[in-house]
Amino acid sequence: MCISSSVVVGNLGLIGEDKCRGMMAKESTPTITTTTTPHFCRRRLLLGFVVLGIFYGLIIVDAATTTTTTTTSVENNGKPISRISFGSCSNQTAPQPIWDAVLRFDPDLFIWLGDNIYADSKKPRKFTGKGRNSGPWKNTPRFFQVTAAEMEHQYQLMKNVSGYVKLREQTEVIGTWDDHDFGLNDAGKELEGKQTSQKLMLDFLDEPLDSPRRRQEGVYTSYTYGPAGKQIKVILLDTRYHRDPIGSDGTMLGDAQWQWFENELRNSSAQIHIIGSSIQVVANFSAMSQPFFSVESWNLFPKERMKLYDLLQETNVSGVMFISGDVHFCEIARYDCGLSYPLYDFTSSGITQGVEELAPPPLSYILAFAAWITPNTLRVYNPRCRYHSCVYGKQNFGGLEINWDADPVAINVDIRDVHGVPVLGTSFTLNELQPGYQRVQPPQHGQVQRHCTLEIELPWHQRYLLAILFFGTLNVCGGLILIYLVIGTISVVKRRSTQKPKPD
Repeated sequence: MCISSSVVVGNLGLIGEDKCRGMMAKESTPTITTTTTPHFCRRRLLLGFVVLGIFYGLIIVDAATTTTTTTTSVENNGKPISRISFGSCSNQTAPQPIWDAVLRFDPDLFIWLGDNIYADSKKPRKFTGKGRNSGPWKNTPRFFQVTAAEMEHQYQLMKNVSGYVKLREQTEVIGTWDDHDFGLNDAGKELEGKQTSQKLMLDFLDEPLDSPRRRQEGVYTSYTYGPAGKQIKVILLDTRYHRDPIGSDGTMLGDAQWQWFENELRNSSAQIHIIGSSIQVVANFSAMSQPFFSVESWNLFPKERMKLYDLLQETNVSGVMFISGDVHFCEIARYDCGLSYPLYDFTSSGITQGVEELAPPPLSYILAFAAWITPNTLRVYNPRCRYHSCVYGKQNFGGLEINWDADPVAINVDIRDVHGVPVLGTSFTLNELQPGYQRVQPPQHGQVQRHCTLEIELPWHQRYLLAILFFGTLNVCGGLILIYLVIGTISVVKRRSTQKPKPD
């Protein structure tokens, strides 16, 4: 309902009652010690309360049926928080030693970024034949949904992991979801049963039963922490519930979530805005990994990503940082041509699902080499990276530290391994995330500019370098094998010709 209940109370209740009291005062006489209400005032008050009762009845019905116009927005104006950890991609049936490192980091807040469990099931990989479910030429889905009861069981397994139990006892835990806890790999708004998935996910996060987040369509929400002047606003987006099919360049968030998101930005007084997206916003590894595989990102919806940047520019908010998951490795990306200050995207994935650990040894080495050789214009390269590629494909979590007492306020972000040791990171001041901090001229057509040129805009021979190397290697190996066979055949023929018996 759009009408405020306070307006109705004022118009029907309080104003009518005051007028009647005025009339009663005028009609009373000094000889009468008790005042009586005239009949028409009684009727007017009675009518007011009847209408008010009807209105509140409509409010209750409307609240029970409305699903897209309200959402949770929690404020905690206590002491400022200075340590936040985040992560994604946790297989509830796999060993999870990383929680010990998260606990030693001692965060004030932990943020789930999706794939908090793996609720869907999958078939064995098959690269050839009619039922190909993997590789660039797959023709059938590999993943399929499970029942609600099975999903609930998987959440319970995750909730009972000992390290995670300890974390929940000492740290506030919030989060959003991605595809595997939404219900199906790469799924969007077409998924059946997503309402049940939402309920189970909110149960997992101990969302109050009366939370508006349980009545809306989608799990997006926001939280504000800290006193004025030292406030952090965490905005968690839902990139699944309303997302159009991949390749459609349609909507990522849906109209209602976009409207809510704009309102959250315009009405924020926070100094730092941490925007959680289950998929990468700035980075776009898929631009260089074709045709072998691709990962989801906002780049697959270029109009939506441009709308996101435009909204941040229009609302003029400060201190924006993205945190993301999904890809089974970690990296830091930076984009200097979106706003008038750098946009960072800190990707941490995963709690258990590290791509180099999931792949068998020969393939894991190939993946590490591919990460190093693949050109990337937006990735942050610095001496703090453990490997030259500045990518880490093993178990990891993110750690964000804010020194509010420093002048200017100092921010440090690390991605840490299973032992809590940083594997990559970067530092900057809050002054560097203020509108107008920098003015970067976009590159001219054909030019490549670090932290400004998108990977999709790279020349084709750079964008497909991985494919060129792969098929080139196959051709060279195939050619060497062919040469070896030809030489071997010639040698055999010569040997046989020399061994022919001489005629008598």
